[in-house]
Amino acid sequence: MQVQDPAEIAHLLAELRVEHRDLDVAIEALSSAIGRDELQLTRMKKRKLLLKDAIARLESKLIPDLDA
Repeated sequence: MQVQDPAEIAHLLAELRVEHRDLDVAIEALSSAIGRDELQLTRMKKRKLLLKDAIARLESKLIPDLDA
C-alpha cells in the first residue's frame, strides 16, 4: 500500500499507534497471567515490533525531503 497524502498518512499513523498501545496492554496482561500462553505472547510481541517498524516508516514519510 502506497499512501502519499499527508492526511492519509497521519490517519493511518493514528490507527497503528492505537493498535500498538492496545497490544502493549494485552501483552502486559498476558505476561502477568498465571497460565500464560508463551506462543501467543511471542506472536503479540512480534506483531508489536512490526507495528513499530510500520509507524517509523510512515513517520519518515511525513518528514519533507530537503535539498542541500
